[in-house]
Amino acid sequence: MKLHPFYECVDAAEKFMNQGHRVFQQFNCAACGAKQTMDLPNVFYKTGTCEECRHVTNIEKDGCNYMLHAVFR
Repeated sequence: MKLHPFYECVDAAEKFMNQGHRVFQQFNCAACGAKQTMDLPNVFYKTGTCEECRHVTNIEKDGCNYMLHAVFR
C-alpha cells in the first residue's frame, strides 16, 4: 500500500468525513510490513499497534492511507 504524509491524509479524509462518508485509517507496520486498518471510522491516530507482531508504528512519521466507505442517501 502506498503511504502518504500523515497530515495530508487527514486533510483529504476530512473532506469525505464532512460529506457524511466513513473513513478508516490504514498503515503499514514498520517492523513486519503488515497492512493494518483501524477499527474506528473517522479517527486518525499518530501511532498504531500491529495485530500480527505487536510492534508500535509511528504513523505520524511513517505516513498512512485510508479506506473510504462511501455513504449515499
